[in-house]
This record gives sequence, C-alpha cells and structure tokens, in this order.
Amino acid sequence: MPYRDVHWPEAMQIHLIDGTYELFRQFYGRLRFARGEPPRLGAVAGVLHSVLEMIEGGARYLGVATDHVVESFRNELWPGYKTGEGLDPRLWEQFHPLEDALAAMGVTVWAMKELEADDGLASAARIAAADSRVERVSIWTPDKDLAQCVRGTRVVQVDRRSGTVRDAEGVREKFGVVPERIPDFLALVGDSADGFPGIRGIGKVTAGRLIEAHGPIESFPDDVLGERRADALLFKQLATLRTDVPLVDDVRSLVWAGPSEEFEGWVDELQDERLGARAREAWARFEPGR
Repeated sequence: MPYRDVHWPEAMQIHLIDGTYELFRQFYGRLRFARGEPPRLGAVAGVLHSVLEMIEGGARYLGVATDHVVESFRNELWPGYKTGEGLDPRLWEQFHPLEDALAAMGVTVWAMKELEADDGLASAARIAAADSRVERVSIWTPDKDLAQCVRGTRVVQVDRRSGTVRDAEGVREKFGVVPERIPDFLALVGDSADGFPGIRGIGKVTAGRLIEAHGPIESFPDDVLGERRADALLFKQLATLRTDVPLVDDVRSLVWAGPSEEFEGWVDELQDERLGARAREAWARFEPGR
C-alpha cells in the first residue's frame, strides 16, 4: 500500500539505526561464540533479525544508515582518520549485501558514500525532529558522536547493549557537557575510534570544565590552548556531523514497506528460513499508520 494512501496517526515514532555498528556487533558477536567458521553472511542475517525484533516491538518508521565506503571527506582533512585498512575481509564483504537485503525486506536504507553513516543519521534526525507530526526520534547506536544530535527528550540516543535511553540530561550526565558541545568535547579529548588524538594533557574532566567556563572552542581565550588551538578546531571539524543531507522528503516514507518478492531470494542466500517466516508473520500483523 503506498504510504500516501494510509491513515496516519497524529504522533509518529521514528527509529534511526546505525547499520554499520549493527553489522560489526553481529559479526564479532558471532565470531566470538562460533564453533568453526561462521556463515559467510551470518552478520547480515543477524542485523535483519535485530531490525525485525524492533518491528515486532512496535517500530513502524525506520531508516538504516550504512557506510557504503569507509572513507569520507574527513580523510582529506586528517591523514590519521579511520579507514577500511585492517578490516576483516569476512566483515567487509557483508557491507553491501546488508544494504540490499534490508531494502528487499522493505526498510529504508541510506548507503553513505562521500559522507559517513553518522552524517546520514544526524541529517535524518534533524529532518524528522523538524516535523510536527513526529513525537520522538530514537537514534540506535552507542557511538558518542551521535550524542550531539540529542535534543531534550524528543531526540534520544539508544544504546542497545546496555538498554540505556539517553536524553539531553543523560548526555550531560555522561559527558559533562550539553549535546551541542559534544564536538568541542571530542575535539579536546580525542576519539580513538575515528582516529584523531585530541589535545594532549586534556582529559574528560578538564574538557568539561573548559567548555563549561568558556563555551565552544572558538570562544576559548587564546592562552587556554595556545598553539594547539588550530588542532583543536580541526578535530572539532572532524567530530561535527553533517546535518544537511536531503535524505527524506516526507517522514511517512520511512514506514516499513514489508518484504518484497526479492526478499525470498535473500532468505535462500542466507539459508535462514526462520528469517523469512518471521518477516511474513510481522507483515501479516502490520497495520501501517497505527
């Protein structure tokens, strides 16, 4: 059923999922407990089951962002920024199949190329939050970068590992700064996952105190950072997510479309009949817009 023809509720819950993180989580989780070599696309199947679990729990409007390529414009700004070097080839070969399988299952997928999955999530969160029909936006990732997108209790971050739902107050409690100052915080303390070191000698407590006292790095007195100021501003640029990607024209288009005919081919490819049955059962119970 075309989404424009559906009767929609007054308030909508939007779920934005970090597909790259979920793929890593499934791959290394299965690798840890596997007896012998895990299935070639086992992590893909794991992510699909995880998304279906969300749908079974009531999620109706979903978007998944993935890193179609690992590198982005940030690699040109900082030579040490994260790349795909050293990525397990068994994991890398599942990136693109994940995107295709999710789309076949009826889920909106944003395969990011020049930008990163985090930029896609940040842009989608901004677009969804600006829509008065949206009651809450949940960003499903533990990535501290995405904490900068949290707004009050309306845009929250969900850490599936710990079961934590973090609103603006939760971000401040964890990092010592408000969500809008997360890029400043990461610029000072560094982000090993993304490959930039921060400012030597400044830890989390000191970073929080400096930001509390002076605001954003641009407002710091010259003598606070001295010759390290330029590096701090560069690292802030690396840590600041893009929110201007026009991913969504209408948030209603994020409604789950149900498994397509092509999805059965993926069920065969993944050798997971339970996945197919689960998707069909979920769609049979699904009532778009309710």
